[in-house]
Amino acid sequence: MLTNRQQLILSAIIEDYVRVAEPVGSRALAKHETIQFSPATIRNEMADLEEMGYLTQLHTSSGRIPSQKGYRFYVDNLMQQGEVEMNTVAILRSFFSKRIDEVEQVVREMSTVLSNLTRQTAIVLGPKMYTDKVRKIELIPLTAGRAVAILVTDAGHVEDCTVHLSEDIRVEDVESIVNVLNEKLVGIPVSKLRSNLYSKLAEQLSRTVERYEDVLAIVEEFCQVGGRDEPVYINGAANMLSQPEFHDFEKAQSLLSLLETGHVVSRQLPLEGMGFQVRIGAENPAGPLQDCTVITTTYSLSGKPVGHIGVLGPIRMDYSRIMQILDFSSRSMTALLTRWTEGS
Repeated sequence: MLTNRQQLILSAIIEDYVRVAEPVGSRALAKHETIQFSPATIRNEMADLEEMGYLTQLHTSSGRIPSQKGYRFYVDNLMQQGEVEMNTVAILRSFFSKRIDEVEQVVREMSTVLSNLTRQTAIVLGPKMYTDKVRKIELIPLTAGRAVAILVTDAGHVEDCTVHLSEDIRVEDVESIVNVLNEKLVGIPVSKLRSNLYSKLAEQLSRTVERYEDVLAIVEEFCQVGGRDEPVYINGAANMLSQPEFHDFEKAQSLLSLLETGHVVSRQLPLEGMGFQVRIGAENPAGPLQDCTVITTTYSLSGKPVGHIGVLGPIRMDYSRIMQILDFSSRSMTALLTRWTEGS
């Protein structure tokens, strides 16, 4: 276990290195108000920290930089969780108070806001429609035998799909279909549409709707929609190019190529459980991500996680500030989904 003095020095080195992207020397640390040690004492402690694997030295005459082990210890034990800056809070509050009626628009625009605020790559996932409940179903005839079916969920998610109906279907049949669908399916989770389709809906429809085969076809389409992967929005990939860690063309190219494939990236993210997950360097499974840190957290509905927001950047990042921004965004997104669900 590190001594209090070693922890203080390690924390100061990481915070200085994050700020200036230059190795940190003992003389620079001795000027810190919080470090009341001589340069010689600091050098000895830095040497011990390097021997234990928390620091590394690029050149014999240079200062030290944190290792991945050092960053991990800092995140787990030393990082101070402060408050989000007032101007950042104002930007986020303004965004979440905008009149937006569709979840897709929120998550898409949130990825842009987060990439601008963090100056890193922002990734927003979901919410996956599979977890939503049906709020409303609409059916709009197009031409003979074709119509657009629209499903609106309690989380504000809107999905539409083209369905094939009987060519001689009448207007009153369409109205009857819509009425039955809304009567029987509103409030049912999208994940349970198929079980309701075959357990009780089909029997009820066969007694009340002449064109019940058309209704079953519509619900079957929605079952397919609900099983899709959650949407992935990635914004700010070009921010990586401004970081000194990615001035190497081949390293930058491999990372940018990975970021172009949203669903491939989402499968590499730490998405286990509720709350924050932080993967540093080699803790990431994909090769291009092993030069990066990925921080994710969840947003929820009715106490269950329904989506994720995250930031991807170099291992040398301002962990505290980024996690503050993600935490504020997560709580705001959860509150927004709750308001939508409650219809307020």
